[in-house]
Amino acid sequence: MKKKADAKKKKGKEFQTPYTVTNAVKKGDVFTRISLLIMGFGNMAHKQIGKGIMFLAVELGYIWYMISSGCHALAMLPSLGWREQEKVWNDKKMIYEYTAGDQSQLLLLYGVATLFITCLFIVVWREAVKSSYKSEVLAKEGMHLNTFKEDFKSLFDQNLHKLLLAAPIMGILIFTVLPLLYNISMAFTNYGKLNEHLVLFDWVGLENFKKVLNMGDSIGKQFYSVLGWTLIWAVLATVLNYIFGMILAIVINRKETKGKAFWRFCFVLSIAVPQFVSLLIMRTMLQPTGIVNSVLERYGIINSALPFFTNATWARVTVIVINLWVGIPYTLLQVTGILQNIPAELYEAAKIDGANAVQAFFKITLPYMLFVMTPYLITQFTGNVNNFNVIYLLSAGAPVQTGLTAGRTDLLVTWLYKLTVDFQYYNLGAVIGIMTFVVLAIVALVTYRNTASYKDEEGFM
Repeated sequence: MKKKADAKKKKGKEFQTPYTVTNAVKKGDVFTRISLLIMGFGNMAHKQIGKGIMFLAVELGYIWYMISSGCHALAMLPSLGWREQEKVWNDKKMIYEYTAGDQSQLLLLYGVATLFITCLFIVVWREAVKSSYKSEVLAKEGMHLNTFKEDFKSLFDQNLHKLLLAAPIMGILIFTVLPLLYNISMAFTNYGKLNEHLVLFDWVGLENFKKVLNMGDSIGKQFYSVLGWTLIWAVLATVLNYIFGMILAIVINRKETKGKAFWRFCFVLSIAVPQFVSLLIMRTMLQPTGIVNSVLERYGIINSALPFFTNATWARVTVIVINLWVGIPYTLLQVTGILQNIPAELYEAAKIDGANAVQAFFKITLPYMLFVMTPYLITQFTGNVNNFNVIYLLSAGAPVQTGLTAGRTDLLVTWLYKLTVDFQYYNLGAVIGIMTFVVLAIVALVTYRNTASYKDEEGFM
């Protein structure tokens, strides 16, 4: 009994001991403090050889990288290079040769990657110091220290989450976070076709942001115009899809409606067709010489082709209407599932209280659907802000005024694509990408935090 009590006390001490870097520096022994410079030394001193060697290998790998290329990458990051490609005469070969100059794009990439690797190393270093301090504390208290084999087995038991999450987290860091940081850094340079800054470019601070946000500048005017249309488009596309999809689902879900499965099949059939195929077909049909204008002219309904994509108002209405045709089936499926889960007792109680169909809809059906679907609507709004396919495949941003980079139906995301791919203004494209993120983050957070889904997560009733 005494041994069990002592074991419980030791476990309590272990649980209460804060294994932090600060405590390691203040309270750690000599081995733990040496671990601040030689990672894993404290673990090896307490016979955790495998774990200590792993930490030491990480440190040696980082030192080797910094010596071989990391230090040079950091040293070149402030200047982004200055040596231009030169044409030099080779007396031996009797030809002109070109010397390789600096490439700012690669220097920026290597510099950002080195900073990223350094941050990861700091995280591992902190874990190594805390692990050394933990091994010291457990050894002093007479607690059991896991061997490398036991640590490895724990990855398939109590630490299974670490094993399963390791690969996804590394994938996100390498393929999402690192490219994102690289693209964000471009916003603070003059990297672009303008003034031939495609090979060598420099840091310009907030100049690009000032240019985009300045309404007196051509780019600034286009930004505010595109931003306004993007918000209008996202709101209309989200609200109209929800309203018409909801009405359609309610009509089909009525007890009096016959052949419910057939009607759902008819509307959902468009989902089976690849979206880009449908959009390109619609774009062809609505051209001045397309089938729609041709048929209307043939039967004398119109005298000239309708300007579906040549007039700004027509083009904007056209993309909104076609987006309804594309998006309503998805809303139909969402709302149908919710309608079938609303308790029938609520409607029976409302009917007994004398409520009619309209009152039951606004007091029961609509609040219930909004409570469940608000997160989905926010996601759909975000998707519509970034709805590249519908806009680019239908109108390609048309109509476009001469001398401008943005069309009247361009969204921020399609304009960003044009700035980078068509016009090679990579710095401005990076700024537009950051501004798009800021707009989406503000709208999504403010909207969601003021919904019943966030304030009352426990339930609707």
